[in-house]
Amino acid sequence: MIKLILKIFPRTFLIKFSFIFQPLLSILLSGDKFTDPIDGKSFRKFLSYGYNKLRKNALSPSTLSLERHRLLWLYLKNETVLFEKKIKLLHFAPEQAFYKRFKKLRNIQYDTIDINSPLAKIKADICDLPIKENTYDFILCNHVLEHVLDDNKAMSELYRVLKKGGTGIFQVPIDMKREKTFQDDSITDKLERNKIFGQYDHVRVYGKDYFKKLEDTGFKVQQIDYSKKFSDKEILKFSIIRGEIIPVCTK
Repeated sequence: MIKLILKIFPRTFLIKFSFIFQPLLSILLSGDKFTDPIDGKSFRKFLSYGYNKLRKNALSPSTLSLERHRLLWLYLKNETVLFEKKIKLLHFAPEQAFYKRFKKLRNIQYDTIDINSPLAKIKADICDLPIKENTYDFILCNHVLEHVLDDNKAMSELYRVLKKGGTGIFQVPIDMKREKTFQDDSITDKLERNKIFGQYDHVRVYGKDYFKKLEDTGFKVQQIDYSKKFSDKEILKFSIIRGEIIPVCTK
């Protein structure tokens, strides 16, 4: 049922609909086995999630965060100045898990951007940003580039609008067994894309050369495996995945 819903309904609809059913889920699944580090709430289980193969205990009932969101939150909270210093933050395709929390932070000038998302304040194409160069101290652009046909142009735009010395985090799904990224623009059928790229609206499968692509754009890239910071007990408690790489890019 979950896979069917994800394939049938557009993400914009699911975002709006989630505001209705999320509070009820939090009540029904309350417990103490799993904890969402984003809001500190605990549950007897998380929800399953996935377009092809369902991942158990992946989706938090309270923040609607996935494994990657919870790991990234822990990294941002513990290892960056995002919650402390005055910064200008640009957030592409803003995730619900972060949106309300970033909006409340008084130290952040928080701008959201996307073509379709109802949470985006700025409606724009990532390949043609209506933003001056060297504008933002911090950019979050996670699980976006795999949807963009010309990702090289998108990376160039991210580099252009980031301030010198600024930080960007650009997560994408990566097949670490694959040396080179695979892209075939002739594949337009949604079912075929779902089969080959892992999701109907993905246009490529990134390999380990993703980090080199970012470096070729001009970024200095750190491949952070932040899951190493946590014990097996904490990995289970927060329901995060070992080996998830956070690409931390600086200009």
